[in-house]
Amino acid sequence: MKKIILNVAITLDGFIEGPNGEYDWCFDDQDYGMEAFLKSIDSIFYGRRSYEVLLESGNNPFAAKRQYVFSNTLPAADGAIVINKDILGAVEMLKQQPGKDIWLFGGAQLTNYFLEMSLVDELLLAVHPILLGSGKKLFDERPHRTQLELLSSKNYNTGLVQSRYAVKK
Repeated sequence: MKKIILNVAITLDGFIEGPNGEYDWCFDDQDYGMEAFLKSIDSIFYGRRSYEVLLESGNNPFAAKRQYVFSNTLPAADGAIVINKDILGAVEMLKQQPGKDIWLFGGAQLTNYFLEMSLVDELLLAVHPILLGSGKKLFDERPHRTQLELLSSKNYNTGLVQSRYAVKK
């Protein structure tokens, strides 16, 4: 069965965006394992806003992957399948299909929904050595604890620490 892997850049104080939606704090001076990660997936899950931000950039570097947008307001998406009903059923069906793993790209609302519904199998967090102080937090307050198991961790010369966790279910 495919795994759903949340792979995201995050600040040390838990933000995925600055207060104005900026992500200029993300390191892009080296690969940080993205090439290998992209080879391990064949599908990407987006929330509506994350998908729109990607399209606004004018280039979709993931166009060769199967893309799914979760939205109650988006009627159609160029190059992606919109999922707007029976989310749990759709996700379970996609996980059962043969192939590689699935990247939960985000955003925060979709990530928190997937966590609440126990759909996330792994977290791959690229923790950047910066404190933004404000912005969009990755994790909302949760009604219960989620236990994680450290699978691996890698330190980069820039101070970025990438840690992979399995979500205990």
